[in-house]
Amino acid sequence: MLAASKNQKRGWFDGYQPNGFDECQAANGTTRPHYAELSQNLATLSPEDMERRQKLADLSMRQQGITFTVYDRGQGLERIMPFDPIPRIIPAAEWDKVDRGLKQRIRALNLFVHDVYHDRKVLTDKVVPPELVLGCTSYRREMHGIQVPRDIYIHICGTDLIRDESGNYLVLEDNGRTPSGVSYVLKNRQVMKQVFSPLFGEYSIRSVDDYPARLLAMLRHVAPSGGDDPRIAVLTPGLYNSAYFEHSFLARRMGVELVEGRDLLLENGHLHARTTSGLKRIDVLYRRVDDPFLDPLTFRPDSILGVPGLLGAYRSGRLNLANGIGTGVADDKGIYPFVPDIIRYYLGEDAILENVETFRPLVPSHRQHILANLDKLVVKAVDGSGGYGMLIGPASTKEERDNFAAKIAANPRGYIAQPTIQLSQHPTLVDGKLGGRHIDLRPFVLYGEEISVLPGGLTRVALPEGSLVVNSSQGGGSKDTWVLA
Repeated sequence: MLAASKNQKRGWFDGYQPNGFDECQAANGTTRPHYAELSQNLATLSPEDMERRQKLADLSMRQQGITFTVYDRGQGLERIMPFDPIPRIIPAAEWDKVDRGLKQRIRALNLFVHDVYHDRKVLTDKVVPPELVLGCTSYRREMHGIQVPRDIYIHICGTDLIRDESGNYLVLEDNGRTPSGVSYVLKNRQVMKQVFSPLFGEYSIRSVDDYPARLLAMLRHVAPSGGDDPRIAVLTPGLYNSAYFEHSFLARRMGVELVEGRDLLLENGHLHARTTSGLKRIDVLYRRVDDPFLDPLTFRPDSILGVPGLLGAYRSGRLNLANGIGTGVADDKGIYPFVPDIIRYYLGEDAILENVETFRPLVPSHRQHILANLDKLVVKAVDGSGGYGMLIGPASTKEERDNFAAKIAANPRGYIAQPTIQLSQHPTLVDGKLGGRHIDLRPFVLYGEEISVLPGGLTRVALPEGSLVVNSSQGGGSKDTWVLA
């Protein structure tokens, strides 16, 4: 735990109340050393100046189209991602542990996915119950025996981290299918530099600007063998997808084609994109389309988002996909409790980053505990995302708890439960003054020739007071995240 400095609250921090583990201030109200200069820099900005800069930041985001889509009552509502100008700061030594833990985790999860679709030793050795894996909604039997380039399945992973009451980093979940949010990391930094430059002061902050170049280098590295200049494309579900801005942003920054399923076809076993200058072969598809919609000949026959025959090109080694098909077996919330065992099994190491304590309704004693403590636990659907399909016990009604009790009884494989952890708090600009709001962190990991972790990642903030739900679809915003050099 970092020692607190002697700097007392004043100015922007007048009346600010640390609660639980506060990233910026110790329990006695003294500023943590790495936030001392930020506190001083904030003092140079008046409330009027801060309000003006906040409006400029919002205008910049609107003009650049930095949006996401929320689906409510069957309608898609496009919104600007709420941006908070008070940056989160992570010291270098603290980040080192996170960096090592994330690299360890993605190595083990890739070995797990390869094993599941080949020898299945992890199942025969009962490290993970076979029925959990083979019964996973994201398990793809069509992937069994397919060799993928470099034996890498999860090329891009967004792992959600939280800090508990003692400040320990814990893994909340892995996102190893089509993780989103990295565009906000890059845009948040850009807006901070343009609009809130006085806050940077003398801080030496690790850059995030090279992420698109690193992503492109990784995609080139995992191209099928035989090509010196592999062609890359980003596959998007289209304009109405909630993360379309990110798809177009990354394609533009990498200088590659942004395509939809209707732009692609198979010819002579190879995937091609229709362009104004004719057909162009695609060697690696960075796909942001979920497994069931990729190939209507193999998966959902009603899908218009994918390409008929895509799996055939993938199976033959003429095409690579990032991420690979079937990676959902590694980030299924029902598999999550076993990740520390998976790390020990494949790497012979203890997990550097611990999991949150998790209860599995499939275990009778766990189920009894869950049903008896629904008012204290967070219950999640194993295939849920975006804050949907979740019960936060302390904030729930009896009717909601009874509803979840029935769901758990009917489908114990479909849920997990965890203690309600009071996420760490961070100063956040609310109605012209600083208030504590709960946050999490989504770092992004790339697995290519080497494993690299984007320094910092996306800090998401639950803007409603007391809320623990940070997802943008549920009213959350984001902050710039500074990892100190």
